Formats: sequence, structure tokens, C-alpha cells
Amino acid sequence: MSTENKGRRVTAADVAKSLGISRATVGFVLNKTRGQTISEATRKRVINEAARLGYRPHTAAQALARGRSRIILLVLPDWPLEYSMRRHIAEASGFLEEAGYSLVTYTIHETSRPLWESLDPDVVIGLLPFSEEEVESIRASGITNIVPVPDAHTPAWQTGPSIVAGPELQVEHLVERGHRKIAFAAPGDNRLRSFGEARRNIVTNKALELGLGEVDCRQIDRQDDSPQVAVREWVNAGVTGVVAFNDEIAAVVTSAALRQGLAVPGDLAVIGHDDDPWGEILVPALSTIRMDVEGLGRLLALTALNAVDGRDVPQGEPNAVATLVRRAST
Repeated sequence: MSTENKGRRVTAADVAKSLGISRATVGFVLNKTRGQTISEATRKRVINEAARLGYRPHTAAQALARGRSRIILLVLPDWPLEYSMRRHIAEASGFLEEAGYSLVTYTIHETSRPLWESLDPDVVIGLLPFSEEEVESIRASGITNIVPVPDAHTPAWQTGPSIVAGPELQVEHLVERGHRKIAFAAPGDNRLRSFGEARRNIVTNKALELGLGEVDCRQIDRQDDSPQVAVREWVNAGVTGVVAFNDEIAAVVTSAALRQGLAVPGDLAVIGHDDDPWGEILVPALSTIRMDVEGLGRLLALTALNAVDGRDVPQGEPNAVATLVRRAST
């Protein structure tokens, strides 16, 4: 590469000049423009020379030319980014990358400027429905593709089996193991309060359906004595099985039980949710629910791509969205 080009971005014009061919021909090759009669030999020369010179596409210019940024903005709730969520996002990102799109994640904070104001994404997609103020802000930025669609049905991947199946399986498993009085260990983290309440409601409804008594729900925070207090009071009240919000809380409850000299699962059975990889090396190994986060990630990506192309949001979910993993804690 010539010294005059050092320190600045290599352009398609530089590639054309180096090869002695027209800028238009280089542009057609690098932009993969269809309908052009360019020989395979010329195409390879352009690609090889572009690589030699260190050419990188100018994303903003390409977006302006085609009317798309090829960016999908995924808005996350202010939740701890746990293992299953990271896998979910990774699968969606890989699927979108294969389709030529980049997935950018963003967590809304009260004091931050919304990323959609500066990023110009093709789609803004949320794991939770947007507020009216957020929808107004997104639309004011010129973005029309919003998922969930405001004032429409909520997509199945937010209210379908991916939400309900896991907690129901937890309850069913404890009942199959002979437990008739169960408790629910909810997250003490305020950021997870609404999610915890949703799972608690599913657990209590399933328990009612199966003829169990009232489910004793307690918030568990590993940084205080709530796990020890909850376990002691649960056992005194005759609780023999605990449905935990996730594997971390299940591990905290299990630890509290063992420290009080209780046998797990003999005195108190505990089942988690999400199948974090460390759960199987605990003693006792943690029974849990494994979600098809890869399938759900692909569904998220398809939802975004359909929104870009103006197609309906997919309504199905993976068939086996939740699977029971039986281990020693139950």
C-alpha cells in the first residue's frame, strides 16, 4: 500500500486505482451487486486486492445506499445477565450474523440516552413490552420496526411455553417425588422482582391444579440471613420440597439446609431452573430445568428478520422448550 494512504481508511477508489479498473466495477464487486456482467477473474482480482490493501466496508455509507443499517438492537431488562440469557443472546447473534446482520444489546437505564437515537437500527426488539414513552421515543427516532408491536398481541416467545413450562415442570417433579407441601424461593434482587412474581404465580397455580396446599413464598438473598430463616421456617411448617427461581437461589437454599444439619433431599428437596453448568458439580448435584435457549435464540432472530422484511412475527416456539434434569437434590 502506498505511503500516501497510510493513516487513513482504504476506499474502493484506492482498490480501483491500484488495479487500473473503474470505481464502478470495484463497487459492484465489493457490494455484491446483482445483475452485473463481471467476469469471475475480475471479481477475484478485486477481492484479493481489497484484502491486500486492508479495505474495510464503510458501514454508514453502505447503510445509506441500501436504506438499512443491518443492525438489530436488542433491548434488555435491567436483569443480571446469567448463563442461560448469555446463551440465548449468543445463539440469536450467530443466527443474525449468518443473515448479514449485527445484534447489539442495550440495557435501559433511567439516566442514559436511548441507544436507538444514535444507532439507527433496522429493528428495535425488546424482551419485555416497551412503555408508551419508550415507543414514542423509538418512533421519534424514525424507527418503525418495533417488536413487541405496540398495541398488538405479545409475541409467543414472551408469553408462551418458554415462560410457563419450566416452573410447571418443577412443581410436577416434586409431586412425582411424593411432596405435597412445597415452597417457592423467590429472588431477593429487586431487578428480578417482576420476573420472580411471574414464576411464583405459575408455581402457585400449578400447585392449586394438582391439589396441593398453599405455596409458602419467600425472598432469598444470599447476602443476608434470609436463606437460613426461610429453610428453618419451611421445615417447621412441614414443607418438604422447594421450587427455586433459578439455580443460584436453589444452591443458596441447599447450602442453608445443609448448614442446619438437614439432609437434601431427605429432609428438604430442592429444584432449580436454567441448568447452569456448575449445578451438576454441587454436592448434592442440583436438579433443574434445562431451557432450549438455542431454539429460543433462533426464534428471536427470526422475529427480528421478519420485522425487517415486513412479515408476521412467528408464533411458534421450540417443541421441547423445557426439559427436566433429574439429579441428586430431589
